[in-house]
Amino acid sequence: MEVCAKASITVPDRLGDCPFTQRVLLTIEEKNLPYELKLVDLANKPDWLFTINPEGKVPIVKLEDKWVADSDVITQVLEEKYPQPSLATPPEKASIGSKIFSTFIGFVKSKDTNDGTEQTLLSELTSFDSYLKDNGPFINGGTISAADLSLAPKLYHMEIALGHYKNWSVPDALAHVKTYMKTIFSMDSFVNTRGLPEDVIAGWRSKVMG
Repeated sequence: MEVCAKASITVPDRLGDCPFTQRVLLTIEEKNLPYELKLVDLANKPDWLFTINPEGKVPIVKLEDKWVADSDVITQVLEEKYPQPSLATPPEKASIGSKIFSTFIGFVKSKDTNDGTEQTLLSELTSFDSYLKDNGPFINGGTISAADLSLAPKLYHMEIALGHYKNWSVPDALAHVKTYMKTIFSMDSFVNTRGLPEDVIAGWRSKVMG
């Protein structure tokens, strides 16, 4: 594999604020690339952040003197530049589970227990459970891929935020989803890059409380 100069990654000072940041860190960890973190207080963004990214958003990664923003773009660039080990997801599988996060957001922000947001989330999780039953243990079968590294941090946020704010968890009947989460959440790369539960809870507070 081509040797990589140490990547510089600018991220929130509380990793639990952003599942998209963890997605990038997971990708780098799974590709065994060296990196260093630069932490940013999102409530008091420094001027230098806007110099390298006028939108002031994170994560942003510096690879060979070039700054790359947006987790979709970053992970694509990493896959193209460092193709081994491959994390490529076949196009026909790339959208598997992709609606879970938005339906989780709808449910966690909901103030009406009868508005159908819980059932919508359950429907998406049930569909994902059926997919894993027939095609798992990961989205691309036996090997972990970029799709898993995108979805898993969102499931981590879902588990913690809904457990705290709704006293809700994935039903035991969705055994394949629960096994999927347990497997990925226990990976070294995930443990190394996950946010603290209290930071995840704090990060969702303003969205939940409105």
